[in-house]
Amino acid sequence: MSSAVEVVEQPGLAPAGLDPEAAYAALSARDRRFDGRIWFGVTSTGVYCRPVCPAQTPKRQNVRFFAAPAAAVSAGFRACKRCRPDSAPGSRHWDHRGDLVARALRLIADGAVDDGGVAGLASVLHVSERHLHRSLMAEVGAGPLQLAVSRRAQTARLLVEQSDLSLSDIAFAAGFSSIRQFNDVMRREFGAPPSSLRRSPAPRIASADQPLVLRLRLRPPYDAALMGAFLAARAVAGVEEHVTSARGWSHRRTLRLTSRAAVLEVHPEGDAVVIRTDADISDTSALVRRVRRWLDLDADPGTVADALSTDPALAPLVRARPGLRVPTTVDPWETLVRAIVGQQVSVAGATTLLGRIAADHGETVGAMLVFPTAGALAEAGPDAAGGMPRARARTLHAAAEAVATGAVDLADPDLDALGAALLTLPGVGPWTVGYLRLRGLADPDAFPASDLVLRRSAAALDLPADARGLEERSTEWSPWRAYAASHLWAAAPVRRTTRPSEETP
Repeated sequence: MSSAVEVVEQPGLAPAGLDPEAAYAALSARDRRFDGRIWFGVTSTGVYCRPVCPAQTPKRQNVRFFAAPAAAVSAGFRACKRCRPDSAPGSRHWDHRGDLVARALRLIADGAVDDGGVAGLASVLHVSERHLHRSLMAEVGAGPLQLAVSRRAQTARLLVEQSDLSLSDIAFAAGFSSIRQFNDVMRREFGAPPSSLRRSPAPRIASADQPLVLRLRLRPPYDAALMGAFLAARAVAGVEEHVTSARGWSHRRTLRLTSRAAVLEVHPEGDAVVIRTDADISDTSALVRRVRRWLDLDADPGTVADALSTDPALAPLVRARPGLRVPTTVDPWETLVRAIVGQQVSVAGATTLLGRIAADHGETVGAMLVFPTAGALAEAGPDAAGGMPRARARTLHAAAEAVATGAVDLADPDLDALGAALLTLPGVGPWTVGYLRLRGLADPDAFPASDLVLRRSAAALDLPADARGLEERSTEWSPWRAYAASHLWAAAPVRRTTRPSEETP
């Protein structure tokens, strides 16, 4: 049987905003800036690859471009065994957009189809299943079900290659309904049965006492030192532990997953971040997604640097920190609490208050604490956080009640609608919403322009120092304004430990 695949002309633009000829030039040059943003299938071999694949460059007439690995699989291609296109770091290309396709892709990545099926996903997005499928096919090249299946396959391959779990356990943990379905999908996605993938595994990492150890790839450069400093300064006692040594740093914390709360430890190692966890293996996909978002492992530093370096004021900052990322948190609710508690106090002061809240209302997992839920803080009342000004305590209680009752849905894929709902709460203003979007919802275009440290840093660079002027100037940095904010924060001079305003980066 021939491995060739019939060429079907692809209308419009190739992925990443490129026309097909520009995309072909990118793969011919093996341009790393497009790794994780475009994939290409070779009709003469039936294989799809990353643009950095070391194989001989195929002829232009034999190439088709795709916006996602699932689209290549849907078109009949299987993954290349040399460049491993399924293992490439993800893309933030969709994260700054608020349209139907981008919102759907974020929800599918978070497991919405696994939880509620395609019908449930369409319901959340307030569209019909047919319209959702048509929209995804038009822009991505794969429907919601195929995207969800490819997500399961990628999780399964990660576990097959990096763990000693049985193949049957992996199949059901990844979300497959049967062993037969698992085998069929893995053959279709990777051109080999799961047992073959295990016979030629990726390097495994020894684990001393945790049952699951995984290695998550990233795009270098990665400013691990700045990321570690951020985590260390904001570690909440009981919930988090940060350790620095001559070999680098490791960060340990608890988080809530679907099956149960778990303890997670992360540390950077070369071009990857190693995670150790006692989480249930059925939560692997969600865990990996949250860690990648938390530590910004899917950022494309080259693309961001190219965009921000066009501004003479930011260019020196970008050159100084080429691997800067935007750290977020593992839970949007926790971020909202951090933002409210951090108003008008230093980072250290806010962290102390958060530790008290966790100690008084959090649950225990082993020797550590899990950050309290919105329901727990709503039930505790306005006095849940001792030591806070009364007005801010009321704001925290109002936010807890709104999230607990569903009046504010932090999982809402429409970030503008979510922001509008938050602004109805007493004591919540544009800065809090902007900070939540940046740190809690991983919006790469979020920019809390009223932040005092941002304005101070901007003034030092002869940028507008007032919130309105800085907001207007920041539009030139879109859609990567969150990275611009991080560069300004990193460059800001340290002047004092308290801030006479509501801002705290």
